[in-house]
Amino acid sequence: MSPWDDIGRAVGWRRANTIGATPQINCRSGDWVGFWREHRLGYQLRLAEANGHRGSLQENGARLLSKIPTFFSGYRPLPALLHGDLWSGNVGFDDAGKPVVFDPAVYYGDHEADVAMTELFGGFSGDFYAAYREVFPLDASYAVRKHLYNLYHVLNHLNLFGGGYLGQAERLISELLAST
Repeated sequence: MSPWDDIGRAVGWRRANTIGATPQINCRSGDWVGFWREHRLGYQLRLAEANGHRGSLQENGARLLSKIPTFFSGYRPLPALLHGDLWSGNVGFDDAGKPVVFDPAVYYGDHEADVAMTELFGGFSGDFYAAYREVFPLDASYAVRKHLYNLYHVLNHLNLFGGGYLGQAERLISELLAST
């Protein structure tokens, strides 16, 4: 079966892969919200707990996990093939000047997850976002949901690089909880 056979039907991927050095669970699912809750945020929170990050991160993280469906009220994403780790450090140009992307953490999911990641560490050019929105407009509630998507990457950085990301993760969780 080609990985393209499931566009529009399933999220995840045919096998697990990695996001940086962290395993990325890609169980195939027809439920994006449940997939994001369990295999993205829930998984990273469990890793953080195993790495000694307990207390308010876990307490508020559990509260957030229970509220994830509220971020998708009235919004039903169609699965798109995602890069999964799309930030400016994973983009370059070949010898002919054509753009290339590398270091993927591929899976099918909401296209907003990739766009959100492009904004996390400084973003891309205004032309990139204008061209993207012309082809694939973002839902009005993206402005809040992008923080839910970027929390995954902040938690992954906490798990990979340590406590320097704890405050950012806790702030994101608090802001998300306040928005529900």
